[in-house]
Amino acid sequence: MYLQTVVGVRFKKAGKVYYFDPAGLDLAEGEMVIVETARGVEAGEVIKEPQQVNEEEIVAPLKQVLRRATAADLEKLAENERLEQEALAICQEKIAKHNLEMDLVDVDYTFDGSKIMFYFTADGRVDFRELVRDLASVFRTRIELRQIGVRDEAKMRGGIGPCGRELCCATFLRDFEPVSIKMAKQQNLSLNPAKISGICGRLMCCLRFETDSYQQNEGVPCCGCDLEEYEDIHEQEDVFVLAGAQDDGAAKQECSDQENGQQRDNQRRSSSRRGRRRKGANKGS
Repeated sequence: MYLQTVVGVRFKKAGKVYYFDPAGLDLAEGEMVIVETARGVEAGEVIKEPQQVNEEEIVAPLKQVLRRATAADLEKLAENERLEQEALAICQEKIAKHNLEMDLVDVDYTFDGSKIMFYFTADGRVDFRELVRDLASVFRTRIELRQIGVRDEAKMRGGIGPCGRELCCATFLRDFEPVSIKMAKQQNLSLNPAKISGICGRLMCCLRFETDSYQQNEGVPCCGCDLEEYEDIHEQEDVFVLAGAQDDGAAKQECSDQENGQQRDNQRRSSSRRGRRRKGANKGS
């Protein structure tokens, strides 16, 4: 088995992590590097320090890290961000000029300026060939327009979710995974679309990454469960607890106290019911 040294690099906040050959450089997490990618030379942030992995796990061809980012590289990166804002305004003017039904979301310059990518959303297919010609005549470089979905739009724009926190997709989720209504049912959530949908209008991503925790605790009696037993009648309310919610020692003790109190209450209720049943039977006889 042959091991290959790789380093993980990310180009966008909460974006995918791509692996490169560190080319002998001792890189630390958080450093900015210049790398060669399929779409040209790019600047990215080291997310995973150099490590050895099985060669079979690497997607070939493995491109190299060209160098650590210098002060000039960082200035170039800042300049590209300024140019992206200008390109955004120009492209919006061109879209209005051509009366195209599309919503421009973001603009991305490659580090070396060899390509500009425009991301947009639209309800259907859009014929933007004339728009591309106009943009190419203005910027004198390769132009690419890419239509994206509503989830990608939310990831790029960012925002505040129904929970009051920043969007998961814009802060730490690297990939979108399928989300189903079954996940909401499993977590005992309201099936009202307004309550389980994100700002993108799709089912919230948190339904997916919290599902595993609920599955691990499914069917396990826990704090808040109401379990009563007398003779042959059983009543139980299922409550699923997130994994790790009781890791803290104090929380465990509090949970244990609550469970003991719940058990005592259940015992008193069961005894009371049995007493009433006996009295009823005596009266009947």
